[in-house]
Amino acid sequence: MKLVVAVVQDQDSSRLSNALTKNQFRATKLASTGGFLRSGNTTFLIGTEDSLIPKLLDIIRDNCRAREQMVAPVSPLGGNADSYIPYPVEVGGATVFVLPIEQFHHF
Repeated sequence: MKLVVAVVQDQDSSRLSNALTKNQFRATKLASTGGFLRSGNTTFLIGTEDSLIPKLLDIIRDNCRAREQMVAPVSPLGGNADSYIPYPVEVGGATVFVLPIEQFHHF
């Protein structure tokens, strides 16, 4: 058994949730915040058999995509605002942890 913890961007959350349900994976969704931009994320907790991990990772990969977002650096007080021009960074996709678990119970 494995516990898969997938942190995805909020924009991908509904699409991933629907794909997981369609493929008969049970998941618990948690609202989360973090990362470089302190933006909203959704963390999925999924318990599954070892043999289903490749299929699960494919579903996550197919439904969570990276995208570019413009970031405006914070201007220090008294600094020259002209040097703080927004720049693109890649955000999104999914961060996935696959952890071994000793027991899994569903009551």
